[in-house]
Amino acid sequence: MLESMKDRDFAVIARKTVEKAIGEHLDGTPLEISVELKNTAAVSRGRLGGLKGGKARAANLSPKRRKQIAKKAAKARWKQ
Repeated sequence: MLESMKDRDFAVIARKTVEKAIGEHLDGTPLEISVELKNTAAVSRGRLGGLKGGKARAANLSPKRRKQIAKKAAKARWKQ
C-alpha cells in the first residue's frame, strides 16, 4: 500500500517526468529501456529507411533545388 501512495506523490511523478525527458536518472545513471515494448521488425525497417533516405533524396534533387534548400537553411541558421 505504501508503494501505491508513493506513485501518486507529485514530487515522485515530477522526478520521473524529468528523468524521462533528459533520458537518464538525476544522479547521471542511464534509464532502463524496456526493449520488449519495441517491435524489432519495425525498428529494423525504420533504420533501413533512415540509412538510405538522405542519399536517395539528394540523388533526386536538381542542383537548383539543392541550392534553394541550402540558402533557406543558411538563413534559418544565421537568422537573416
